[in-house]
Amino acid sequence: MRDSLQGWSPELTGQEKIKSALDRAFDYRGDVTLTLKNGERLEGFVFDRSTQNPPPADWTVRLIPKDGSGRVTVRFADLAGLEFTGRDMAAGTNFEAWLQRYNEKKARGEQNIKLEPEPLD
Repeated sequence: MRDSLQGWSPELTGQEKIKSALDRAFDYRGDVTLTLKNGERLEGFVFDRSTQNPPPADWTVRLIPKDGSGRVTVRFADLAGLEFTGRDMAAGTNFEAWLQRYNEKKARGEQNIKLEPEPLD
């Protein structure tokens, strides 16, 4: 498994691969770019997806576009591509990563080590 999904463009062949990729897009803390079969590209944050009710042709993903133009609903059947284009704002910021950095600083003899948030870009 990758440390970050940023830059990944999964293969969208078959319902299960599409569902798995969009479940990951939902869990991702950055923007994705959806390419539709009509050639349109939508970049934004996936905040919802509907995969519980059949038929799969009616499954949808909901996106907040990066340009702020309002929420968009896209049917899975209309997707041609998905790419994890934005920075995952939580990548490397879990407790284990912080603890590793803390222990490295402590091993170098640093003192007054504080938990500092990373700057948002």
